Amino acid sequence: MKLIKQTGQNIEKLYNRHLCFRKKYVEEKVRAIIDDVRLNGDEALLKYMRRFDGVKLTARQLSVGEAEISSAFQNITPDFVADLKTIINNVSVYYRKQLKKSSKVKGHDGILLKEEIKPLESVGIYIPAGTAPLISSVYMTAVPAIIAGVKRVVIVTPPNKEGEVNPYILAVANLLKVKEIYKLGGAQAIAALGLGTKTIPKVDKIVGPGNMYVTEAKRQLFGYVDIGMLAGPTELVVIATRYSNVDYVVADLEAQMEHMGGLSILISTSKQMIEQVRARVATGYCIYCKNMDEAVEVANKIAPEHLQIVTSNAMSIAKKIKHAGAIFLGPYSPTALGDYAAGPSHVLPTMGTARFFSGLCLHDFMKTSHVISYSKKALEKVREPLGKVAHLEGLTKHVDSVNVRFQ
Repeated sequence: MKLIKQTGQNIEKLYNRHLCFRKKYVEEKVRAIIDDVRLNGDEALLKYMRRFDGVKLTARQLSVGEAEISSAFQNITPDFVADLKTIINNVSVYYRKQLKKSSKVKGHDGILLKEEIKPLESVGIYIPAGTAPLISSVYMTAVPAIIAGVKRVVIVTPPNKEGEVNPYILAVANLLKVKEIYKLGGAQAIAALGLGTKTIPKVDKIVGPGNMYVTEAKRQLFGYVDIGMLAGPTELVVIATRYSNVDYVVADLEAQMEHMGGLSILISTSKQMIEQVRARVATGYCIYCKNMDEAVEVANKIAPEHLQIVTSNAMSIAKKIKHAGAIFLGPYSPTALGDYAAGPSHVLPTMGTARFFSGLCLHDFMKTSHVISYSKKALEKVREPLGKVAHLEGLTKHVDSVNVRFQ
């Protein structure tokens, strides 16, 4: 691991890593793919599948049929379903607590103001399956969508060279009663979800992890469709002291590096801890801080996706953390726990965007409508102040639309 100082060019690059993620050539390639899908629909999807995945399918074969889903259970280990149900229960319990009811305010003279909360009608979920099939991303995204009340949940995921979808991905989708699944990956999959084709109807929102092409496609399609956060490579910051278990720290940092482009960072108040970790972990960064206040300041500037605090007073330190996608406290809360089984979704903000983005929540799958009802008497009371503001804006017809009710 590379030792970097709290000041200088290296730490600034770390703080501003989001600036390095977007590439002009990626933007141009993705724009061309989106335009092609817009103009040529399914034909473009099949062309890119042949080019990028080496798979020849017909438009009809893009959709995963019931027979394929049923056969998937013949290719999974027998205990998988039981283990999965335990995990899905953890995720479900967490997200059911986030359910909110519509609220209303009743005022004098017949005033009724209401916030109507409704689920989105359709959501598309992208599940990567290239270098590694992200089976866990199925339940980490679909479960909150389903609990929110989304009726149409769509999964797109790249097939293997034989044109088949990973059986575990299909098994999880089946257990969650997600029946609309398409064999499709890359920017073209996002274009299909955002624009719609003859085979794949458009959705209202797209969520799920993906590479830089998938992320760029989401960015370019925002406005045609809502999107989840713009995620980059996964990242972990570990805050440790001389008393932290070095074996745990090393294992967690190395686990993060299993992901392509993964970023591991150790922040420590112990030079001895840093020396031990550097001797055992090949890649990533170490940052030495004189005290815990400095360590917290650096962590907040990094604003990591995952933050592990493996100290004896983890809870008190966590209270000072302003920016992190997920915070793991103590020696027995590794990031892997959040990745797979704890309950909160592992779809989290990266590249410092934890300063303003949140992890995937139930409200990401919901929207609100304002309901306003006034009586004539209530309207009369706001008639004068309303009119003054409207006149200042030069919108006299607005004033007329109120006054006509009193003539």
